[in-house]
Amino acid sequence: MSETKNIKEMSVEEKLRALYDLQLIDSRLDEIRNTRGELPLEVDDLSDDVAQMETRIQKVVDETKGLDEDIKLKKEAIKNAEALIKKYTKQQDNVRNNREFDALAKEVEYQGLEIELAEKRIREFTIKIQQKNSQIEDFNTKLASMKDHLGHKQAELDTIVKDTEKEESTLLKLSVEYSTKIEQRLLDAYNRIRNSVKNGLAVVAVERGASAGSFFTIPPQRQMDIAQRKKIITDEHSGRILVDLELALEEQEKMEIVIKG
Repeated sequence: MSETKNIKEMSVEEKLRALYDLQLIDSRLDEIRNTRGELPLEVDDLSDDVAQMETRIQKVVDETKGLDEDIKLKKEAIKNAEALIKKYTKQQDNVRNNREFDALAKEVEYQGLEIELAEKRIREFTIKIQQKNSQIEDFNTKLASMKDHLGHKQAELDTIVKDTEKEESTLLKLSVEYSTKIEQRLLDAYNRIRNSVKNGLAVVAVERGASAGSFFTIPPQRQMDIAQRKKIITDEHSGRILVDLELALEEQEKMEIVIKG
């Protein structure tokens, strides 16, 4: 089955150089992202916390406004009740019998109870408003502190991004460009290894008889095979693709110039 990419037939050595070049590019990208560390996640989390606190504050503010409206309604009810008391009291002066007088007296008493109940509710609502205002004040203090913390973290992240964004943009383009130079089968293997190891190193050089970052010695014959660059050889312990140190140093020197542009 033919490759989907239009890649010229490459020697094993060319494939190894292309893979190691891509590794150097991706490793530098990893370094840049590691410099940022957890800052992007911290900034996102802090932004979410600020938004949630603002929502909580708005909710309490809306509740306070609702209580203010309730107080207005109760005050209006008191005015209406007082007007009715005045009306019924005046009517008592013109009653024809005790039955009518008692009926009006009951209405006056009822409106008096309505006023008492409304005043009680107003006192309750007023206390609730005071409590909610105190809560809003506490929340605003916390919000100010959260925004201050977010501002510092955002500024820290912005500084790092500003210092590295040009290089990162260049590296991302190079990563795509150099990926197209590698046949899909090898590229898939490279990405699979990168994703399976902690430091993202899929292609490593043999140094002092062992692959970089490994304590396992590579047999002399296998080291010679690697140096001949006639076939792609992987480390039997880590699965990483191995290249000889001379090739690695040559590519490091070359890619340093390429990356700097």
